[in-house]
Amino acid sequence: MTAPIGVRRMRPMVRWTLLSALLNLVWEVGQVPLYTLWTERDAKGIALAIAHCTLGDMLVAGGTFLVAAVVTRSWNWSRSRPGMGAAIAIPTGIAYTAFSEWWNVSVVRAWAYAESMPQVFGIGLSPLLQWLVVPLLALALLRAMDKRVVVKGQAVPSDAA
Repeated sequence: MTAPIGVRRMRPMVRWTLLSALLNLVWEVGQVPLYTLWTERDAKGIALAIAHCTLGDMLVAGGTFLVAAVVTRSWNWSRSRPGMGAAIAIPTGIAYTAFSEWWNVSVVRAWAYAESMPQVFGIGLSPLLQWLVVPLLALALLRAMDKRVVVKGQAVPSDAA
């Protein structure tokens, strides 16, 4: 039984979002010492913060993919128009992150930066770089995965399928 057309069209977004979630989880764990929660919370509190941030990252990743899909008019922009899609998704993610960091650090004070966090105009450099590096890695990995398609049990280049 094959999936309905609408579900099949969304597969690239689902793959992008799940792959981005894994990459963002690694990034979130790595940048924990750049936030004060590293010294203010116990292991459970840190784990919950990482889970919360990674779930948020999944929403942002899905949203940036969707914006790129609308602008490129392609659910499969990661394969058909990767340059244009990335040129839309990456600045969208960075812009949202800049706003979110400013809002949560300066206005709401939901979290704070450790002294070790490099900042650009009061915004943490690590979360900004996250939305440059992670989408580029996700796109590269998706494209590498798409290069090979299984046809009748044999792997062949995707352009031959």
